[in-house]
Amino acid sequence: MFLPLACAFVGSAVYLNTLSADFAYDDSRAIQKNQDLLPETPWQNIFMDDFWGTPLTHSGSHKSYRPLCVLSFRLNYLQGELNPFWFHLTNVIMHGVVVALFTSLSQFLLKSKKQGFLCGLMFATHPIHTEAVAGIVGRAEIGAAMFFLLSFLMYIKYCQSRDAAWLQVHDPISRRHFTATAWRNLVLSLVCAACSMLWKEQGITVLAVNVVYDILVWNKIPPLNIFQVFYKVKHRSLFLGLLCSALWGIVVLTTRVSIMGSSPPEFAPADNPASNHSSVLTRSLTFNFLPAFNLWLLLNPYLLSFDWSMEAIPLIENVQDFRNLATVLMFISLVVFTWYCLRQMHRNADFQKLTKHSNGSVDLAHYDYRYKTCEQFKSVHVAIVALSILVLPFIPATNIFFYVGFVVAERILYIPSMGYTLLVSLGICVIHNNIKKSHHKYLHVSISVLLVLFSVRTVLRNQDWQTEESLYRSGIKINPPKAWGNLANILKSQGNIEEAETAYRKALEYRSNMADVHYNLGVLLQEIDRFEEAIVCYHNAIRYRPRLAMAHLNLGLTLVAVGRDDDAERVYLHAATLDDTGLKDPKTHNNAVISALYNLGRLKHDQKKYEEAVEAFKESIRRRPDYYPPQSLYNMLGDSLSKLGQYKEAESWFLKSLSVKSDHVPAYLTYAHLLDITGRHTEATDMLNKALDLEPENAGVYQHYGQHFAEIAKFKEAADMYRKAIKLRPDDFEIMFNGANAHRQAGLNADAEMYYWKAVMLSPEEPNAYMNLGAMLHVNGKLLEAELQYTRALKLKPDDQMTKDNLRKVRTMINRSKQKNNSGN
Repeated sequence: MFLPLACAFVGSAVYLNTLSADFAYDDSRAIQKNQDLLPETPWQNIFMDDFWGTPLTHSGSHKSYRPLCVLSFRLNYLQGELNPFWFHLTNVIMHGVVVALFTSLSQFLLKSKKQGFLCGLMFATHPIHTEAVAGIVGRAEIGAAMFFLLSFLMYIKYCQSRDAAWLQVHDPISRRHFTATAWRNLVLSLVCAACSMLWKEQGITVLAVNVVYDILVWNKIPPLNIFQVFYKVKHRSLFLGLLCSALWGIVVLTTRVSIMGSSPPEFAPADNPASNHSSVLTRSLTFNFLPAFNLWLLLNPYLLSFDWSMEAIPLIENVQDFRNLATVLMFISLVVFTWYCLRQMHRNADFQKLTKHSNGSVDLAHYDYRYKTCEQFKSVHVAIVALSILVLPFIPATNIFFYVGFVVAERILYIPSMGYTLLVSLGICVIHNNIKKSHHKYLHVSISVLLVLFSVRTVLRNQDWQTEESLYRSGIKINPPKAWGNLANILKSQGNIEEAETAYRKALEYRSNMADVHYNLGVLLQEIDRFEEAIVCYHNAIRYRPRLAMAHLNLGLTLVAVGRDDDAERVYLHAATLDDTGLKDPKTHNNAVISALYNLGRLKHDQKKYEEAVEAFKESIRRRPDYYPPQSLYNMLGDSLSKLGQYKEAESWFLKSLSVKSDHVPAYLTYAHLLDITGRHTEATDMLNKALDLEPENAGVYQHYGQHFAEIAKFKEAADMYRKAIKLRPDDFEIMFNGANAHRQAGLNADAEMYYWKAVMLSPEEPNAYMNLGAMLHVNGKLLEAELQYTRALKLKPDDQMTKDNLRKVRTMINRSKQKNNSGN
């Protein structure tokens, strides 16, 4: 027990530096944005949604049914919400458990604690596991591997106890005991197999590994004699175990298919370019090469990447491509090695048969004496188990039965690497047994160097997974368009706007049709007020992905910002017609569609077309999915109804908004305004006080409080509130202008003049600012300055009669003052 625990310690130790890592890559959608992790989401949703939180029955579902993995994420969330430490710690601990289980299995198969220990160390430190352990979503592979090993180990125990029961023919009590134990072990093995599949789909392949072990290793039945299992009495117990495994496999697979629906998942062409290629030759050559490439990653895990999609591995389009040589060599090696193992099994069976019938006196002239040794038979059996673990769990990723949504994914090699490690350890044992003892030290040094290199490479690769930025920078050499696009998102979030823009444009240089990159570049340009360029980016994103609802939404917002309200209205209306059929992330899509309707309502509200605004808000409420927060919809609907004078209905929507989200400050503010309009000033004060308690640093709250005091003619109190609002948001024209009005109403003319001057500087194209500044200067006796501001106001708004009248009055006063001065002289 000590050696497995030692291997587990080493396996955990090389990943300790991941405990300080942040969320990365797929962690965002699977964890940070996955509603199934939240306590308010019903537990049963985990068993109805896919790995990413999308309902399995939806046409855009990834069909990755891994409820046990998602359940573990939810438990981590309950422990520390979105603190990545607990998620990473769970991954590291689970990896340690897998290492301990695998070391125990290796010791049993290799019949040697030292050789099993070596095998466990190689698995514990192999760099190919970094993505599975350092990337939190890789927990699916770790959990599947853990139950894969438990199922296999329990099946081995089942074989042992089953045969022990048959040996106790003359002892009924012992026979019943071993029979009960055998059935218990079989049931546990089958349950663990199902659990493995519920962590990751490939876990179900452990049933096939169990069958291979039972037939070829435990019962030593050569492939040519395999049909004896169905009719020979001595194989009755074996047949029963195989039948249970087969029926259980059918049951769990049928259940899974019925849960996920009959339609297969749909993937973007960039996820698996070969699957979308029209040429059968190209698809065949590329798909056959990919297993060889994966094997190379196991042999030489130097170049690793977070993503191998797009053109990271160019398609093989003709037979002259030199990479086909690797494909041929791999398949020839696999066939020859398998043939060798099976041939030795037949030779062993023939030898055992001759020995049995000749009482030990056998002519061995035709049999190489080396194959009589238990060591050779052990090696063949270990090789068969290793091959089955290497090959069978990898088959679902080969595109043989269905296309998968990736080209190469390092994490799917987590289970197959056990078979690879067993083969390497077996090879080292064979070399050790066939070289001189004096050379053993060189072999030991070589093994030590290999383990050190593996450990160092793993620790260094963990550094890449520390942050998303370091991860994406590490992938630039292998997958530049994907890496630059993701890196740009991180740089933008850090405020490195120029670097982010450069990264987006580099990504588009490699691959110009990436709708997400066009969209994200548009968001960046929109945020720095380069609206026209942002509009071009959104149009490009929509051109490459017409149903990218977020691009439609942001395009509408940008068009409003440049004053193209009619174009924005058309965009919002079109966005509302986009369906989510076949989309990977229908929740984000539907959120964007509802937001488009919401912003259409806001646009109509700002245009004072309140009836049309009400219609848009009611439509958004009618179509709102459960996961879209409704409080803003309710609040704005209430505000529009209030503007139409429908105060009773408006109040009901304000109350609905607050019942859904009791700390929704905008609802308190708009509700307070309605209460003021209807003369319920005390209640309005209560609403404003609640808003102030919730957000004491919100300038908008002080602004609304100022309006409230102005409504009840408490102008000095209103001026005080506006001063606080201006202090918090000195660059807001509306607050500055209304604050100046409040000071004017309070008789604080000097302060009012100062704030009007600031309002003019904030918005030099606003005629009302000049007009009110002129009026204040007029009142303060600064007639010439007042005349100048009235003149500026009329240049911007020539038809304003009030400004004309005030200008005429101030000029009259100026003329009178001049006449008075002249007569005085």
